[in-house]
Amino acid sequence: MNTIMILLLIMCLGSMLMSILVLMRTKGNEERMDTYFKAYGDAIAKSQMTMSEHQDLRLKELNDSMARLRAENNTQIENIRHTVDEKLQTTLDTRLTKSFGLVNARLEQVYRGLGEMQSVAQGVGDLRKILSNVKTRGILGEVQLGSILEQMLPPSHYVKNARLKENSRENVEFAIRLPGTDDHDVFLPIDAKFPGDAYNALLEAYDLGEKEAISEAKKKLVNRIESEAKDINSKYINPPITTDFAILFLPFEGLYSEAINAGLIEPLQRKYKVTIAGPTTMAALLNSLQMGFNTLAIEKKSSEVWELLHAVQKEFERFEVVLAKSQGHLKQASDDIDELAGVRMRQMKRALQRVNNIEGEEE
Repeated sequence: MNTIMILLLIMCLGSMLMSILVLMRTKGNEERMDTYFKAYGDAIAKSQMTMSEHQDLRLKELNDSMARLRAENNTQIENIRHTVDEKLQTTLDTRLTKSFGLVNARLEQVYRGLGEMQSVAQGVGDLRKILSNVKTRGILGEVQLGSILEQMLPPSHYVKNARLKENSRENVEFAIRLPGTDDHDVFLPIDAKFPGDAYNALLEAYDLGEKEAISEAKKKLVNRIESEAKDINSKYINPPITTDFAILFLPFEGLYSEAINAGLIEPLQRKYKVTIAGPTTMAALLNSLQMGFNTLAIEKKSSEVWELLHAVQKEFERFEVVLAKSQGHLKQASDDIDELAGVRMRQMKRALQRVNNIEGEEE
């Protein structure tokens, strides 16, 4: 509408200018010019007033439209905020509920884990008490050694708590029966030793990481194992009742590994004729012995089979003699049957023929 009014005003101004030019060309008088200019001024003032009123009306309409738009926007924004708040609250409640559920589940797992850790700690404490007792440590090693022997060998191949020396009260924990000369068994002594105090001291030194403490603990452990080997040599090795060597069983692989790293195998074998073994090497040794037992059993069985074959051979020779005699008797019987079927049968036929001839003559 403003554009139309401006165009109309421009057209009016153009018309008035054309009229002025025409009047100037016709050289009209001044009164007519004044009248015309006055009318032109009045028309412009009226047009300006009309335009001002129209602009005020348009501004009022624009303000009303802006107010309505603002109100609608506020309403929509409020609705959006309300919807967003509801969704956020719902999502927050859901996630919080889920999170609290997960937290509660984790806490329950933690409580259970703490209970299990307390049980384990109690068990470790009980085990520490057990291992701190020298007699209990010895029983532990003996039980483990007995379990390995029970799994690898039949009961007839080893003896428990065997006394290997006369006039001695010392019994070795286990002795394996080995075949000797003249059908006499030879025993292989095996004794379990667990220097737990020296080994625990070494483990504690490892935890501290002090080189001097580790070196000192290793020396004490080596001396302890050497002392046990010397004790086994003096108590249990007694040829020819036993082998000229014995086995010192260490019940833990870590302890056996420390003995190996300290280079104890050769010195103990040379000085005390004692071989050290851990759980794994003990199983391998027993497996080798079992193979040896099987080989000896096969050799014994093979000699028995050879004797049986020799006896069968003699029986075959006797059978051959009897069979030859039987064959001779059968041949003689066959000849007798041939004689009966031949000569004797012809003689019987001739006799019967004579009987027939006699009957014919009588008629």
